[in-house]
Amino acid sequence: MADTANAADQPVLVERTGAVATITLNRPASMNSMSVVLKERLLAALTDVATDATIRAVVLTGAGSAFCVGQDLKEHVALIESGDPAPLATVEKHFNPIVLAVVQMAKPVVAAVNGMAAGAGASLAFACDFRVADARARFLLAFAGVGLALDTGASWTLPRLIGSGRALAMSILAEPVDAAAALEMGMVSAVVPEGRAREEAQALAARLAEGPTLAYAAIKQQIASAAGSTLTEALELEAKLQAECGQSEDHPAAARAFVAKEPPRFVGH
Repeated sequence: MADTANAADQPVLVERTGAVATITLNRPASMNSMSVVLKERLLAALTDVATDATIRAVVLTGAGSAFCVGQDLKEHVALIESGDPAPLATVEKHFNPIVLAVVQMAKPVVAAVNGMAAGAGASLAFACDFRVADARARFLLAFAGVGLALDTGASWTLPRLIGSGRALAMSILAEPVDAAAALEMGMVSAVVPEGRAREEAQALAARLAEGPTLAYAAIKQQIASAAGSTLTEALELEAKLQAECGQSEDHPAAARAFVAKEPPRFVGH
């Protein structure tokens, strides 16, 4: 876990409560825009919690009044004007590994969208398994407005959440979607009163952390894989993962608890 001493100087904070890790993007003065350092620290934090067996669920949020407004365009423009050839290499170097770390994490990830989520920030929220949105939250895909295509997985995640037609319109027209509309579209899991996104997301994560996290990981893998597989391939993966889950400690213990009409206790393996 990251040290939260001198938190104001840290672009990414990691806090632990029980089996839940909360990762906070911590550049509130710039609405948590993603500098190179923030992207590097975020990937490191995601890698750390993914490999920590004592962490069973993750919350991802932003400090201050925004979730994340995406790429730090001031830094980006400065790099372009300096003649640095690397600015757009950040997609492969940073954004792609970040979204893969979220999507492929073998534990649930809950986004607490506490305000504006724009560009790669919106994409990051879409990559999470659940999105709990503050009533003030808004989602904006502004890539086209600066002459860019989508990145950070939005071309894959968003159509699966709201359908290709709505995803295309949101991406090309670059019009913000408020929390109520996002809920109606299926873009978010829940909308909560102002100021409660973090608290409600942590409560959901705590609930998930007590569940069968091995089964959750298998289900995440199945849903992601099925998007590009045939029925036969999906059935083969189901058989493989079901066999693995069936050999875990959780399955027989939960089955016995069900028969005994007792609450199950899951250990996640």
